[in-house]
Amino acid sequence: MQENEQIITGDYLVVKALENGVTIIGLTRGKDTRFHHSEKLDKGEVMVVQFTEHTSAMKIRGKAILYTKHGQVEAGS
Repeated sequence: MQENEQIITGDYLVVKALENGVTIIGLTRGKDTRFHHSEKLDKGEVMVVQFTEHTSAMKIRGKAILYTKHGQVEAGS
């Protein structure tokens, strides 16, 4: 892994579910973007996720708070 790739893939995201059934979907890198992993959270549950060489994006479905190094974002409001 090259140094600049390590910076991109090192970011973390914290997702806190504000309702039952919040879905986190990991999307792949590469020529074709595909779903590669999903998780369901119930109200109050927290998940720490990381971007990797395989994960380029994440889709959040449901009401949740996302904490990033860039600040806080609310999903599903």
